[in-house]
Amino acid sequence: MRLLSLFIISSIILLGCKKQEKPNGKPHVVATTGMLYDAVVNIAGDKVTAEAIMGPGVDPHLYKATQGDLAKFNKANLIVYNGILLEGKMSEILKKLGRQKPVVAAAESVPKEMLKSAIGYEDAFDPHIWFDVKRWKYAVKAISHALIKLDSSNQQFYEKNTQSYFNKLDSLDAYVKSRISEIPEKQRILVTAHDAFVYFGDAYDIQVEALQGISTVADFGLKDIAEIIDLIIENDVKAIFVETSVSEKSINAVVTGCKEKGHDVKIGGYLYSDAMGELGTEEGTYIGMFRSNVETIVNALK
Repeated sequence: MRLLSLFIISSIILLGCKKQEKPNGKPHVVATTGMLYDAVVNIAGDKVTAEAIMGPGVDPHLYKATQGDLAKFNKANLIVYNGILLEGKMSEILKKLGRQKPVVAAAESVPKEMLKSAIGYEDAFDPHIWFDVKRWKYAVKAISHALIKLDSSNQQFYEKNTQSYFNKLDSLDAYVKSRISEIPEKQRILVTAHDAFVYFGDAYDIQVEALQGISTVADFGLKDIAEIIDLIIENDVKAIFVETSVSEKSINAVVTGCKEKGHDVKIGGYLYSDAMGELGTEEGTYIGMFRSNVETIVNALK
């Protein structure tokens, strides 16, 4: 299996050495996640042809690149990925492609002092930076710089759109702070399946608890479930949340365990964590996804 992986990586690198065409005369940009794709579209508009590898409900921690994905990477003039090991099973391929063509790991532009250590992973950081708008702006800026370097003839267009998008992100940040403040401090406990919301908790003053660590590759056990149940009962948590890209199994086990101990806790709703909603919907945009999460959290906990 290891030899097969190395063969695939070597093959795609060799293919990547070929001169890349620009469909319709526009740069072709491939992003791994919906959040990154959305940033590309907000900055570049119709100046590029953009597509995302992972769609709604896809868990990037577990995702394995297909032959079709490798073909898309090969044809791309620019590849945008999160980095910090979010795309765990594709990270090696993406780094090697960076030797042959423009590749940007957007999240790795966040200053290290602003990154949170990944508990259980030595010398690693939490990759879920998009859940703090201020940290996410560093990633957006990195994408903007990469687009300008790729297509300098449209530099002013990209710079103008980047600033316009920053203004929208600043408004989103203020909105989130205002809405979260509506939840009484003692009730600000967010319980989810995996630890995707650490930056959210840090930025918006809400305690975050999860059954799994930052990666869904790690499994949860009976001890993890028991500890979360005890925390919920001790703090009289009203609701816990399912993630759209993670199995409901763990959260359902917590609900059942609470009921067995005489404490009713409800499912507060579905949160978008590692993937956004369907393209063409509000939840299929970064801002719409973020606002949807906040509305779900506030309505369930306040």
